[in-house]
Amino acid sequence: MHGKGINYDTGTFPGGRSSRETFDPAVVRRELRIIADDLHCNAVRVTGGDPARLSVAGEAAAEAGLRVWFSPFPAELNPEELLELFDDCAGRAESLRRDGADVVLIAGCELSMFASGFIPGEDAYARMATMSSGDPGLWASLAEVPAKMSAFFADVAATVRKRFGGPVTYAAGPWETLDWSPFDFVSVDAYRAAYNKANYREELRRHFEHGKPVVATEFGCCTYRGAADAGATGWMIIDRSAEPPAINGDYQRDEGEQVRYLRELLEIFEQEELHSAFWFNFAGYHVPHRADPHYDLDLASYGVVKVLENGTGREYPDMAWEPKEVFHALAAAYAD
Repeated sequence: MHGKGINYDTGTFPGGRSSRETFDPAVVRRELRIIADDLHCNAVRVTGGDPARLSVAGEAAAEAGLRVWFSPFPAELNPEELLELFDDCAGRAESLRRDGADVVLIAGCELSMFASGFIPGEDAYARMATMSSGDPGLWASLAEVPAKMSAFFADVAATVRKRFGGPVTYAAGPWETLDWSPFDFVSVDAYRAAYNKANYREELRRHFEHGKPVVATEFGCCTYRGAADAGATGWMIIDRSAEPPAINGDYQRDEGEQVRYLRELLEIFEQEELHSAFWFNFAGYHVPHRADPHYDLDLASYGVVKVLENGTGREYPDMAWEPKEVFHALAAAYAD
């Protein structure tokens, strides 16, 4: 693969909830240097809903020598607001590119679910519930969504290319189908789970039918036994109605689950000749590790590090996290 990458969250805001309350530029620079030097990544997908934060992280990634996949991740915006955001981010990405960075612009992620105006629901979580309802009548009513999204992304591509001179793509959910002709890469969030394990390779191969390089913008699993079968929904074991939020059942912590998932999917990606792949993600800043398994929210984290509530780690004494087993497995895989 050309791109050996990881996702780096600067803070997303679905339903008004922040995935990263604290954003310290010095910490960001240090973490991106670790991603380049210690994890041996040559690319990073910098995601988030705040364009200013994306610029800070993008500059730090470029300084670390990484290819920057500049990825605004808006939530709860309508199409008009999205175009305005993408126009702003295109200018920011172009500034990085003109300063010498190798930059790809990713114009959004899974927008049928995270944005308003495509699927019914007052916020992203309501739209997730809508999509998981299994109501045949509801799904029939969404038949026009692919055409609507394709028309929207034609506008997006035209808008961002006025300001950005590098490659452009979009991070699609597995349920999303669109016309990829305006984009340079076919980019999909390529989680494997129990429901698609048998035909996972065939799913990947179908993306090559568009005649463009294929990128896995996300892949990964959480940190408990059985999380690999849950794939992209592994995070749903947190009961956020509880105070404080708690794990909603009995789950056994299993860092090896992530390692096995990583190795199996990287082997598939190499064999199927994907252009790039990005593990999801570096850290779940909003789901800290705790000793009590009922409150160990890191079980629901895809991160290669476990975030600590108090103090700093042993391996990186200046960081408020500790590497998991998958941190070292990913570093070894990417060093080859």
